Amino acid sequence: MRKLEELKNAGVDVYPYSFDKSDSTIDVLEKYSNVGEEPSQEVVKLAGRVMNLRRMGKASFGHIQDGYGKIQFYIRQEDCPEDYKVFKKIDIGDWVGIEGRVFRTKLGEITVYVSKLTFLAKSLHPLPEKFHGLQDTELRFRKRYLDLAVNSEVRDVFVKRAKIIDAVRRFLKNKGFLEVEIPILQPVYGGAEARPFKTHINAWDMDMYLSISPELYLKRLIVGGFEKVFTICKNFRNEDADKTHNPEFTMMECYWAYHNYNDMMKLFEEMWEYVAKEVVGSLKVEYGGKEFDFKRPWKRMSVAAALKEIADIDIENLDDSQIIDLVEKNGIDYEGELTRGRAILLLFEELVEDKLIHPVIIYDYPKEASPLCKAKRGNPDFIEKFEPYANGWELGNGYSELNDPILQKEAFEEQIERRKKGEKEVHEMDMDFVEALEYGMPPTGGFGLGIDRMVILLTGVDSLREALLFPTMKPENESSEKAKK
Repeated sequence: MRKLEELKNAGVDVYPYSFDKSDSTIDVLEKYSNVGEEPSQEVVKLAGRVMNLRRMGKASFGHIQDGYGKIQFYIRQEDCPEDYKVFKKIDIGDWVGIEGRVFRTKLGEITVYVSKLTFLAKSLHPLPEKFHGLQDTELRFRKRYLDLAVNSEVRDVFVKRAKIIDAVRRFLKNKGFLEVEIPILQPVYGGAEARPFKTHINAWDMDMYLSISPELYLKRLIVGGFEKVFTICKNFRNEDADKTHNPEFTMMECYWAYHNYNDMMKLFEEMWEYVAKEVVGSLKVEYGGKEFDFKRPWKRMSVAAALKEIADIDIENLDDSQIIDLVEKNGIDYEGELTRGRAILLLFEELVEDKLIHPVIIYDYPKEASPLCKAKRGNPDFIEKFEPYANGWELGNGYSELNDPILQKEAFEEQIERRKKGEKEVHEMDMDFVEALEYGMPPTGGFGLGIDRMVILLTGVDSLREALLFPTMKPENESSEKAKK
C-alpha cells in the first residue's frame, strides 16, 4: 500500500485503461530462438505479471508471465531513468508492460532489453511461493486465480479442457448435428434419477428446478422435426461431492432420429477416439499408473456377463429370492422395495463398476435402470441401455429411446409408486413430455457424455475438482450447522 501511494504521488497511473500489447511470450521465444548477444533490430511489446526480480543497483533482471509463458527482461537506469524509478517500486505479482529489443544473455537466456516500462496494476498481496506456499488443495480451489498465477501446469489443464470441448463440438457438427440450448430453470425436473436444486421465480410466485439433465427437452426437438441435435450444458444435482462428482457439472447430450443404442455406441466410440487424437495426439493415454487404449471398438459386455465374469454371479441361473439375498449378504444399502431388477443393479454397482478399468461398454440393463428407454428386444425385463466405463468410472449413458407415449406415462407412474415406497432418487411425472410423445417421435438413439470425466482421463489430473476451474466448495471457516443455515 505504501508503494502504491508513492507511485500515485509520483504521477504514475497505477491502473491505466489499456496497453498496446503486440507480442506474446511464446511468439517472441519462437521467433527469436536463434538470436545472439546483439539486440534485435525489431522492438517487441509484451505485458504480464512480474514473477521474479533480481535487482542489482542500476541494472536489474526479472521475468514476466503472460497467458502463454514466461520471458526474462533486463532494465537499466541509464537507458530509461524515469521508468527505472517506477521499476524500483515494483513487487513480485505486479503487472507491467515492457517494450524493447530481444537478445540472448551470456548464460544463454532469451531476454527483452527494456527501453520503456509501463506500470499496469498493483498486487496488494504477495504471491504464494510456488512449491511451499500453495500446496493446500482447499486453498488452491478456493483461490483458483492464485493457483493459475503460480502453477503453469494448472493453466495447461484448462487450456486442454477448452480443446476437449471444442473437439466434441467439432466432431458432432462435422456429423451434421445441430447445437441447441435447453432451459436451466425448469418447472419439472427430469431425464435422470437425481435430487434437484429448487428455486423460486418471484414474477409468477412459482417454484422451479435447476436442470438435472437436458434429455426431455432434446427429445421434444426430435418430435418437432430435428433429426440430429446436441447440447453442451451445465447440469445440477443436489448430491454429495467426491473425487468424480460435483453438484454442478458439464455434459454433452445428443439425439439421432431413426437410430438405436447400437448406433449410439459406435458414435460414442468414434467421438472419444476423435477427441483423444485431437487433444492428446494418441489413443493410448497414461492415467494413475495405468495405460488406457481408447482405440475403437471398445470391449462390450452385458450387465449379466459382467456380473458373471467379474463377480462370479450368474443371474440367469438364480431366482428372484437368491439374487435379493445376495444384496443382503454383501451388505449393500438401498431405499424402497427391492425387486429382482433393482437387486441386479445394486450388485453390479457395488461389485463390478470399480473393476471396469480398461475401456468397456456395458449394455442391456434391468428395466428398473431407466423409465426413458425401450425394452430389450426379446427380453422385456431388460432395456436397450448402455454405459461406457474406464478406470472404474461411468463415462456416459445411452439408450434406444422410449417413444411410446402410453408406455412412457406408465413408466412415470411406476416411478411415483417407487417414491411412495421410500426411494428418493426417482423420475418426476412430466405430462408435457408425454403429450409431446403423443404427437409422435420417430425411433431415436441418444447418449450423454460426462465432459468433466473425459477431461480427467485425458489430462491426467487426480480428481474432478482439478478439472473444474471453480469447483463447488463448502463454506470456509464455518461450522456445519451454520453452513446448513
